[in-house]
Amino acid sequence: MALDALANVFVRLGTASRKGITRLGFAMRFLTAVVSHSGTALTRPRLVVREVYFGGVLSLVIVGISGLFIGMVLALQGYETLVRFGASESMGVLVALSLVRELGPVVTGLLFASRAGSAVTAEIGLMKTTEQLAAMEVMAVDPIARVVAPRFWAGVISMPLLAAIFSMLGIYGGFVVGVPLLGIDAGAFWGQMQAAVDWRHDVLNGVIKSVVFAVAVSLIAVFEGYDCTPTAEGVSAATTRTVVTSAIAILALDFVLTVFMFRGGV
Repeated sequence: MALDALANVFVRLGTASRKGITRLGFAMRFLTAVVSHSGTALTRPRLVVREVYFGGVLSLVIVGISGLFIGMVLALQGYETLVRFGASESMGVLVALSLVRELGPVVTGLLFASRAGSAVTAEIGLMKTTEQLAAMEVMAVDPIARVVAPRFWAGVISMPLLAAIFSMLGIYGGFVVGVPLLGIDAGAFWGQMQAAVDWRHDVLNGVIKSVVFAVAVSLIAVFEGYDCTPTAEGVSAATTRTVVTSAIAILALDFVLTVFMFRGGV
């Protein structure tokens, strides 16, 4: 009995792995189709701008507020540790490096997936459920070029900009807590931060991370919506998968990118 139970476990793991690899292959083929049809979408910039507004501009509030408060918390938490080593003037370095290298791209990606990614999946899934995508095909309109590609590129454009805004407001939040509340010298805060934060090793790495996360989240969102079961339950399940899969993908890619950047000194 024990051997049969163990065998069933391995069978289930193998089946789940096979399905996951197959689905990943479908997603890569779907990405190829989106990129190949992007010319049509990019020649009609109004489609992309509209989606940038809905996906990016409407996410500014939650991203901005989150960045501000995370920067303030970083300053409060870091001050106690820095004081022990007599390095309280380095608070600007601590806040800036934490946000630019790591927290800015990662937290923005998670927020973007939760707010904009789930909305894109639900919207495309609803269009599939109500047969709007099938109607486009009947009228000789490619739904990938008309519906999917603009939303994909809007996410790729929006998320790096949101990550930059997140980091900027986070640094400002650290300044508000560090200088007026904790009494750190403003010149030391900005001066040490500017001297320690390197454009190539810190800022550029953060930008690369945010772009990679944007591609991953946007692809997952449009793929789950386009591939969902055309029912209310199917759309709900696809929306949930978008948030969960995006979170796992962001954290896994963050580890991989950090390893390569750390070793290569990019």
